[in-house]
Amino acid sequence: MARSNFSFKKRQKELERKKKQEEKRQRRMAKKETEEETPVEADSDVDLLAPKPETNEDPEAPADEPLAP
Repeated sequence: MARSNFSFKKRQKELERKKKQEEKRQRRMAKKETEEETPVEADSDVDLLAPKPETNEDPEAPADEPLAP
């Protein structure tokens, strides 16, 4: 009866896995490089956690009436 060549199959499987990992690493590096070259312009100067600036307007005053000095 013929024996299976387990070590050959195992080595081929390892090589395929390493090849996929290397391709994935290269895709990540390419993506990272393109992101560094073109920064995202999405409201970067607006801090969502910062408190709102204080205003002199009364929030309960109707818009029709002028504010008293």
